[in-house]
Amino acid sequence: MNVPAAPPRSGQKVRSRHDRDRPAPRKDLIMSKKIGFVGLGTMGLPMAVNLNKAGFEVIGYDAFEGSREKAKAAGITIAETLKEVAERADDAVVSMVRDYAQNVDVILGEDGLLSAGPQGLTVIVMSTLDPDTMNELGQRVEEAGDVRLIAAAVSGGATGAQAGTLSIMTSGHEDRVRAARPYFDAVGSHVFYYGSEPGNSQAAKLVNNLILGITMNAVAEGLKFGAQYDLPEEELLNLFRVSTGDSWVARNWDSVSQWTADTALAVLLKDLKAAHLKGLEHNVAMPFNALSSTQLFDSMGQKPQAE
Repeated sequence: MNVPAAPPRSGQKVRSRHDRDRPAPRKDLIMSKKIGFVGLGTMGLPMAVNLNKAGFEVIGYDAFEGSREKAKAAGITIAETLKEVAERADDAVVSMVRDYAQNVDVILGEDGLLSAGPQGLTVIVMSTLDPDTMNELGQRVEEAGDVRLIAAAVSGGATGAQAGTLSIMTSGHEDRVRAARPYFDAVGSHVFYYGSEPGNSQAAKLVNNLILGITMNAVAEGLKFGAQYDLPEEELLNLFRVSTGDSWVARNWDSVSQWTADTALAVLLKDLKAAHLKGLEHNVAMPFNALSSTQLFDSMGQKPQAE
């Protein structure tokens, strides 16, 4: 059986089984562990399916019957309650729900995961929260019982979740992160470790999305300027991709340009605002992030959805 590598030094890139120069491990080399998975939505379901494909038995749960039915049809074992998820999981449960309140309910609620009284369980929170909120959640969870919380924010969107190529930013107890490495390799192609504080994972994601938001504004603004001179957009993008204007955004503009105000743009704006607020709180000047937050929808030719 392959032994998972120790977490890298902070920010170091790790090659995973999805890299071209490493063959995928045989299923019979992976212990048939049972892993819990809560939150079987747009991101969670394909991640659970990839865990299943890697040889793990996924014990899934979602609050919505439709999501449970889709997961069951995809081969996921569905639990009736959160307590059952914790009881049946061997050593870890992934939480891929929307926000802090949902995580508190899933983990600490009256009928949540901890109601099973698990011993030595690792809760892997892959939701996107702000750094301080994630640290608070970790403290609350670990004060409630013999449970450890690690954070593993993801980047790559639904496409990356389906392809198993997510970038995973981990933080928390080093030994628990190391033990969870086979799970991360099943759903992602790159794993990064950012230290013992759970919130560090979330800070890394905010940094990444801050740069994404600024770059999106830059590419959109450049194309808008080029349009005034009737420059072919595709030819400008071809220029960016082989010149100093290159970026992930430019290389993926076909899909990025289709992001809408009620889906990906809304999620990105939430992260840009979170980074801005944390910058104000810690007296870190980030003027380009602040401007990108204000201009994001306009740059992308969208209008924010009414709340």
